[in-house]
Amino acid sequence: MAFIRKKERCKERFSLLLLDLEEYYFEQHTAYQLAALPNSHRNIRGSLKICSKSVIFEPDETIEPILKIPLKDCRRIETVEENESTPFKETKPASVLMETKQIFLIKEGNAVAPYKYERGGRTVMFQLESPTKTDDVVQTLLQLHRASCLDKLGDQTAMIAANLQSRLARTSFDKNSFQSVSEQPHMECKAEMVTPLVTNPGHVCITDHNLYFQPLNGYPDSVVHIGLHSVLRIYKRRHGLRPLGLEVFCTENDLCSDIYLKFYNTEDRDELYYYIGTFLENHIVEHTAESYMLQWQRGHISNYQYLLHLNNLADRSVNDLSQYPVFPWVLSDYTSPQLDLLNPASFRDLGKPIGALNKERLERLLERYKDMPEPRFMYGSHYSSPGYVLFYLVRVAPEHMLCLQNGRYDHADRMFNSIGDTWKNCLEGGTDFKELIPEFYGTDSSFLKNMLGLNLGRRQGGGRVGDVELPPWAKDVEDFLQRMRSALESQYVSENLHEWINLIFGYKQRGSEAVAAHNVFHPLTYEGGIDCDSIEDPDQKIAMLTQILEFGQTPRQLFTKPHPQRITPRFHNVSAGTSLSTSPNDLSPGSPSMESFEDLTEESKTLAWSNMNKLALQSSHKIHKEPVTGIAVTLGGVSVFTTSQDSTLKMFSKESNALQRSVSFSNMALSSCVILPEDKTVVCSSWDNNVYFYSIAYGRRQDTLMGHDDAVSQVCWREDQLYTASWDSTVKVWKCVAADISNNKRSRFLLLAELEHEAGVNTIALSPAGTLLASGTKEGTLSVWDLASFSLLHQLACHSGKIHQVAFSPDSRNILSVAEDLYLKVTDVQTGTLLSTVFAEEEQRCFCWDGSIVLSGGQSGNLLIWDLLTSKITHRIPAHSGPVSCIWMNEQCSTVITGGEDKQIMFWKAQY
Repeated sequence: MAFIRKKERCKERFSLLLLDLEEYYFEQHTAYQLAALPNSHRNIRGSLKICSKSVIFEPDETIEPILKIPLKDCRRIETVEENESTPFKETKPASVLMETKQIFLIKEGNAVAPYKYERGGRTVMFQLESPTKTDDVVQTLLQLHRASCLDKLGDQTAMIAANLQSRLARTSFDKNSFQSVSEQPHMECKAEMVTPLVTNPGHVCITDHNLYFQPLNGYPDSVVHIGLHSVLRIYKRRHGLRPLGLEVFCTENDLCSDIYLKFYNTEDRDELYYYIGTFLENHIVEHTAESYMLQWQRGHISNYQYLLHLNNLADRSVNDLSQYPVFPWVLSDYTSPQLDLLNPASFRDLGKPIGALNKERLERLLERYKDMPEPRFMYGSHYSSPGYVLFYLVRVAPEHMLCLQNGRYDHADRMFNSIGDTWKNCLEGGTDFKELIPEFYGTDSSFLKNMLGLNLGRRQGGGRVGDVELPPWAKDVEDFLQRMRSALESQYVSENLHEWINLIFGYKQRGSEAVAAHNVFHPLTYEGGIDCDSIEDPDQKIAMLTQILEFGQTPRQLFTKPHPQRITPRFHNVSAGTSLSTSPNDLSPGSPSMESFEDLTEESKTLAWSNMNKLALQSSHKIHKEPVTGIAVTLGGVSVFTTSQDSTLKMFSKESNALQRSVSFSNMALSSCVILPEDKTVVCSSWDNNVYFYSIAYGRRQDTLMGHDDAVSQVCWREDQLYTASWDSTVKVWKCVAADISNNKRSRFLLLAELEHEAGVNTIALSPAGTLLASGTKEGTLSVWDLASFSLLHQLACHSGKIHQVAFSPDSRNILSVAEDLYLKVTDVQTGTLLSTVFAEEEQRCFCWDGSIVLSGGQSGNLLIWDLLTSKITHRIPAHSGPVSCIWMNEQCSTVITGGEDKQIMFWKAQY
């Protein structure tokens, strides 16, 4: 899950989640727990951890339980001299004695389970491995014990805070932790690192190259360091309703940040934010809600991505469970055997909050609302809170649930047992109005399975709580998530999602519009609903803050005017499992107008792709002596040009069904070909480092471009610009200056840019609008380039072997790549995130795709049709007798030509 740290500490049983909420871990000492009676048990070695409200002893032997002793339950804490049961027979050092009314036993047998209790008087003794520290530890415990026994919660908190600040003041950031001796520190201050349910105090230091956080207790690492050059985004956060937070992202993963810091004053936070922002101003773009809205409107980002961006901008973070990202329930059908995404009845009304979906329940709530004194609210619980988040995630975050609920799980019948039952309760329950979390639309299904074998209790029927029960229409958990993603990106949701955004992030969030939309929650859940700093009574202030954090918080309002609807194309799905995206990449003068989405061409394309499994072979021709490497066809489809490793360019006539021309430029292989506009010239790339221009009208070579130091692997052309990829690790962009016949001058090629790679470039592709270029290397790296600035947008180690082909989807949102490692991978263009990985069982060499369906040519010679929504092969068509090396498809998607290593070209027709 998003907030489960990547760096798993399998051998370490202690975590900050064993502390109480708002408790700090100060220091640890190697110690022995002494046997209760002489010779009754051996002494147990372990780690004694001093915390602000408790003492925790973690035995080295994992079978032994962790002991947690609340300081408020201690009757006596003192130093005991000359204890006979010490393992040190000669010195017999002093021990720490703790007499307590209650001890928690945690992870007995190293199992994550509800805490056990030992009540009644018990004496526990610990002997430090460094006996000189015994008196200091006892004095610290006595001071913390006094704080925990104060009557008023505010006084307790103040005394513990003073102890913490004293510790921070006596220490500073250790500059020996710098990555380089030449680093220059800019500022140092005190802060806390925030993770779900816990914070860890320490020192922040920022230099001219790095951001550092050094925990006071050295846990879980002695120092966390982030290179400023790797920072992609920074967000100011409100933490505990105060502007004290700062979250730093170094990856395009919008869910999980690299560090979340909470400062003790806003000035330190803002200075650090300003310094990082100034450092990054040359290579980072600060996005606003409006800029993301425009991208979403035009189809540049998906519904899922847009919701993540809005959550980020609205202060939602996976590190803060009281402000966890919120996603909508979009489906309402969890009982049918088949899910119909073309039927509006399958979907929830996105224009209403959860509490208003059931008319009868809403009427009861409104009656109560009318009779309620000010400030009035319609719903007694929120749609997002720490309890709701962990309700969904208890199977993967059991220790977080135990931390939140004082060492207990919820009652078995109130657990997240069934998707359908949970939706039914949200629809009918008197106090349940919760929405979903991003994980329901992600790819990690582990939160739906009890993979840890947790004992979550028995239900009234006698059965144990196990995996989550899925709707009848889901085959398994992966299928469930895939269908949920399809539903989120469906046409119905795309057309109505703006209504839900109005409720959660927009103008219907508060005020008269919220009342009219039946969207009024408790006033404490809204930003600015109460000023905690204005509350003078410390106990009342802490109680109020605790209530706010546990109850849930409404996102920061991003829009004050109605959110526009998404511009969605009209297309006809042939089945609920197929969704063809047709939104444009941009609306520049050279791109299709919005009306073009509804013309017959798009409908014919959809129909052609839906009938791709009915591809019929028209004819096959063996016209080369070596494998075919490239196919290009004139606009009318009359002439077909092919290149081959036999070094020849050949022209095949479809009218006469015969070979008409054969041209050789050198004695080395030709690797690709493309026909320039107006059908006058064929451009061919060659392994001899050159690019050749062949005049169709004159039947001869007219130009040669010697532009690379190694084989040219592929060429592309758009609007008088030539793009050449080479095994010399570059892609070059050339401007063609047309020939001047009056002065008898030939065409000239001006080098505009050289895009450098770390390995030989094997394939390139242009986006439909010609604004982006994708490249794939021999080492499996996929790069995305902005052609306006010739800058690198993303570089991903996408495959473990040579990439054979890359191509943009028709809407330019995604890139599909195939490689030697047998995988098909879909990458999001906007974020560089890997969206889908499909194992093909055999190497796929080439393909065409429409964004959802893929026609690929495999190593076996078959043509395969894939549905990327299900990651399954839907049809297999026998074709070549060897690997398929290239595929060409016309704009209407009705004619396909394939070339293979069997030296043949084959003509195919889609059957309607």
